[in-house]
Amino acid sequence: MREELNVLVQAQYPLIYLVTSEEERAEQTIAAIAQMKPLRRVFVWTVTHGIVEFGQPRNITQHNTVSPEAAIEWVIRQREPGIFVFKDLHPFIDSPAVTRWLRDAIASFKDTQKTILLMSPVQNIPIELEKEVAVLDFPLPDMAELNQVLTHQLDQSRPARRITTETREKLLKAALGLTRDEAEKVYRKAQVAAGKLTESEVEVVLSEKKQLIRRNGILEYLEEDSTIDSVGGLEELKSWLRQRSNAFTERAREYGLPQPKGMLILGVPGCGKSLIAKTTSRLWGLPLLRLDMGRVYDGSMVGRSEANLRSALKTAESISPAILFIDELDKSFAGSAGSADSDGGTSSRIFGTFLTWMQEKTSPVFVMATANRVDRLPGEFLRKGRFDEIFFVDLPTAEERKDIFRIHLSKRRNDISRFDLEQLAKISETEASVSITDPNTGASRSVNVVCGFSGAEIEQAVVAAMYEAFAQDREFTQLDIIAAVKSTLPLSKTMAEQVVALREWARQRARPAATSIAEERSREEEYKRLEWS
Repeated sequence: MREELNVLVQAQYPLIYLVTSEEERAEQTIAAIAQMKPLRRVFVWTVTHGIVEFGQPRNITQHNTVSPEAAIEWVIRQREPGIFVFKDLHPFIDSPAVTRWLRDAIASFKDTQKTILLMSPVQNIPIELEKEVAVLDFPLPDMAELNQVLTHQLDQSRPARRITTETREKLLKAALGLTRDEAEKVYRKAQVAAGKLTESEVEVVLSEKKQLIRRNGILEYLEEDSTIDSVGGLEELKSWLRQRSNAFTERAREYGLPQPKGMLILGVPGCGKSLIAKTTSRLWGLPLLRLDMGRVYDGSMVGRSEANLRSALKTAESISPAILFIDELDKSFAGSAGSADSDGGTSSRIFGTFLTWMQEKTSPVFVMATANRVDRLPGEFLRKGRFDEIFFVDLPTAEERKDIFRIHLSKRRNDISRFDLEQLAKISETEASVSITDPNTGASRSVNVVCGFSGAEIEQAVVAAMYEAFAQDREFTQLDIIAAVKSTLPLSKTMAEQVVALREWARQRARPAATSIAEERSREEEYKRLEWS
């Protein structure tokens, strides 16, 4: 980024917008660029002190330059080459007077070696300036800069400490995604906590890093105690994930493998889609960040929602390799096509920004998205190249239901030999009548389709049985679970038409998450019964 900023300044770009919250670090970069020929003086404007030359005390200000209009007018009058940094001008930039003064400054800067640089954590550009401004994102510190911070912190300790190369690398990777100031603070905290910086203090750095990520309110740092073995069935999906458990290592790059982009998991609600996404983080040993699209939208200021999304994606890239988890993608971007009538096109712009990022990103951020309703997904998401694979998670088969009962009973009791898992798997299967229509004649007929309990419904049946027994002050039994199952109307029965439609769509367009031959055969038999001769 420094090279690009230097090129823009040397090319006499009159207006540059630098998006960053690291003012001090950005100022040092600008000051270094100003030392290149031709030499330029650097001036900094703030609404509290007006214009002050860089490096001078803040109490030495130019008279009457606190207001943005007066400051820009002062800049126009200067004859010497210079870089004029305006901090946090975004609240004033929509003012007609400020916009006009900026346009006047741009017109007067031709062949003058003068540049106005707007520095702000929020990108806000009036339409009048869109054709005139160059926008740059100031990146967070890389490993080399963090290494300088860590070395300085080690040298500050008395006596000066030395750490192994392996420990240094782990401490640096743990701090990726933090600003320079944040990294300094977490290293100091880790050192104070144990009196020294060691590999064991990596957890201290990671813990503080999680708190910093949570502050923005858009990304959430998730931790999952369960392993992927706690998910019943879905062996095809699990195998796919295990094959890629080392896909982000240097060994994979040396082998010539591309970095995985992401996966979309479609399926019936309650069948383990979200749990798979969470347990993948532990399987791969990568941090899991959940992107809450509801918090992205902010109507307080034009462009704020788009800025929120860009900030979240930039943070995810800065701590990569990482997994970016988006739950219920169909709800997050539903209605984006017609958002011009409802929200002024904000949803459409956010959708476009996210699609472009997915297509062009080079950082190792793996996108894991889940969805329940295929019909609500924009077609652009399903195009090849957005995701490495699209998996369909169907209702569990009898064998998978048996496995799911075993998992949930084992979580709650050490000895489950008294439970008949075969019987529980059998009673958790039912049939539903579905009405289908011939697309050619319009005639309708009803067919019975096999449907069963989802993983979430099985868990709730076990919990309901435990509550029943607990209220009677006794241990829960097989009969309690059977009673709970029979008193539950599964979603696959109440929403049978939707489940059948989802299965039909996924048969040709998605990869099944389960490898059960029995499941495939029963599915094919079901499709044959549904087809019209």
